[in-house]
Amino acid sequence: MSEELTYTEAFEELQKIVAEMENSEITIDLLDSKIKRASELLKICKDKLFKTEQNVQKILDEINNYSIDE
Repeated sequence: MSEELTYTEAFEELQKIVAEMENSEITIDLLDSKIKRASELLKICKDKLFKTEQNVQKILDEINNYSIDE
């Protein structure tokens, strides 16, 4: 994958795959590749959530440790 997907793009594609699986729209011949793609998309989403959580925690720590020097 040459371009990096955004969280939203990865999540939407993942939702589409899940819907196809739920509606039995995926043939057994495509199931393996769809499962592998879903796994890649889950990793992208998980990585982005983890990085965002780290950044938010860093900002909260900075706010909590902020003091006015007089």
